[in-house]
Amino acid sequence: MNKWIFAACAAAGFAAVPALAQVVVVVNPKAAESSMTKEQVAQFFLGKSTAMTPIDQPDGAPLRADFYKKVADKDAAQAKALWSKLVFTGKATMPKEVADSAAVKAAIAANPKAIGYIDKSAVDATVKVVHTAQ
Repeated sequence: MNKWIFAACAAAGFAAVPALAQVVVVVNPKAAESSMTKEQVAQFFLGKSTAMTPIDQPDGAPLRADFYKKVADKDAAQAKALWSKLVFTGKATMPKEVADSAAVKAAIAANPKAIGYIDKSAVDATVKVVHTAQ
């Protein structure tokens, strides 16, 4: 039955929607932080704290949209608008944007002060999970 529904949806032009990934916030394994609240994470990704360097997934990526919704209570466009204002006023520089979860892990490995988010399935020994987005 399900394959018929899928076929009907595909024929009508509806794309299959992948299940949302479990988003986890990660830091360098050597970082002092062992856990963070949603609010603490949001501080870095909304430009309210410079204690850590945020690493973003690509603009338009479903993981990025899910992260900002769950952690910052904003959609990705709202977060980008906040950053644009901070950059324009000289108060901050945009988070580094990388291609995917593997690139986030590489950036975090290279910078002990970096913080990023990846799909939980991508977690390995190169990163330490400090928050799971709910």
